[in-house]
Amino acid sequence: MSENDSPPALRVPAREIPVPTSISPQAQAVLAQGVIGGTPQPPPDDLDAWRVMIAQTSELVRGMLTQGPPPNADVEDTEIAGVRTFTITPHSTGAADRRIYLDIHGGALVGGGDELCRVTGIAAANRFGIRVWAPDYRMPPDHPYPTPLDDCLAVYRQVLASYGPENVVVGGGSAGGNLAAALILRARDEGLPLPAAAVLISPEVDLTESGDTFHTMLGVDTVGGGQSLMNANLLYAGGHDLTHPYLSPLFGDFAKGFPPTLLTSGTRDFFLSNTVRMHRALRAAGVDAQLHVLEACPHGGFMVDTPEQSELDADIRQFIDQRLSG
Repeated sequence: MSENDSPPALRVPAREIPVPTSISPQAQAVLAQGVIGGTPQPPPDDLDAWRVMIAQTSELVRGMLTQGPPPNADVEDTEIAGVRTFTITPHSTGAADRRIYLDIHGGALVGGGDELCRVTGIAAANRFGIRVWAPDYRMPPDHPYPTPLDDCLAVYRQVLASYGPENVVVGGGSAGGNLAAALILRARDEGLPLPAAAVLISPEVDLTESGDTFHTMLGVDTVGGGQSLMNANLLYAGGHDLTHPYLSPLFGDFAKGFPPTLLTSGTRDFFLSNTVRMHRALRAAGVDAQLHVLEACPHGGFMVDTPEQSELDADIRQFIDQRLSG
């Protein structure tokens, strides 16, 4: 095949993909809603269009996320290391409990901040039964890379100083999984202690979108329609090389050190390839890595209370408890 030839491609017939009976009725109801979101992304250089889209998407997601139960936790809107950060302490947390989860929110590297950061931080505290710090890091279009990573690293430094690395888990979903993994790589490279564990939920660890499911899940993943996020990736990168490990952690050197990691995805997840490849890369480097893939689950999870989601949350909680028990 010459350089100008396209790679071979498999042509498949148009088909309908039914909601499977292999999952719970609650999960079936989620898939039956069809595609949520999926608004086409503006070009990377149209910053005003991005501001409008981010505001509209935030309003849509806010309506979805704020329908849950009230927080069973104390929530503070504070500033840590110069970064707005929500600190969330479950009411069940004892005074002697020094465990903490640094929760880095998702949102395609451009959204999920402000009120959404607070809501997702509360959800993490409720799901995992642990104190949470949720940095509301700055984002594009006004603050592209490396500012978001700088903000997260600043908060991580303070987490280490306040609680010690043996008590810290760094986690995030989707774009938050990207920043969580990139944070660990950069912290390691700068000589900081590693956290006790990492939790990467449907992580966006390859901004080049080179994996198989970036094609096979187009139109199948009901979260965002499984559309390419390349315009957002380019906006976030701000002209930097997408293959750099701080932008695409999948391409990092994990043999130099990385904490025990739990990764999650689903068989309908646009980022399934991200997650599977990250798991294999960690394992190849000798890192203790667990992979949990849910049947028929779209990107990020089922978003509501389903038996599958509850079972996965219990697995994550057990993983955290084991890694922070010493």
